Amino acid sequence: MTQTLIATCHCGAIELHLDLPEGLPAPHRCDCSFCARRAAPNVSVPLPALRVVKGADSLTCYQWGTGTAKHCFCKTCGIYTHHQRRSNPQEFGVNLGCIEGMNPADFEPIPWLDGVNHPSDR
Repeated sequence: MTQTLIATCHCGAIELHLDLPEGLPAPHRCDCSFCARRAAPNVSVPLPALRVVKGADSLTCYQWGTGTAKHCFCKTCGIYTHHQRRSNPQEFGVNLGCIEGMNPADFEPIPWLDGVNHPSDR
């Protein structure tokens, strides 16, 4: 049975639904130059598992470097909600802190992934 979780930004302008047939994946953090500055733990989900059900027009995305990763934020409150992953463009990373009922502190210690030495940067 698929579990559907809801993720929202701080102001509520954006709502995402995550359809997770295998439950919530283990969270992680990335230490690339961008992610390290925000330090938000995220969970990886396949692209079809994430649906923007509210506020698509309130999303803005940031890209740099290879242009593969697309980091999405709420235009109103500035909260990072999700990103299309550089290491696997067929997945989204979803901000664990945006998922209703999830407290990132409950998952500590959350491992860090090596985004500094990413193969796309070579």
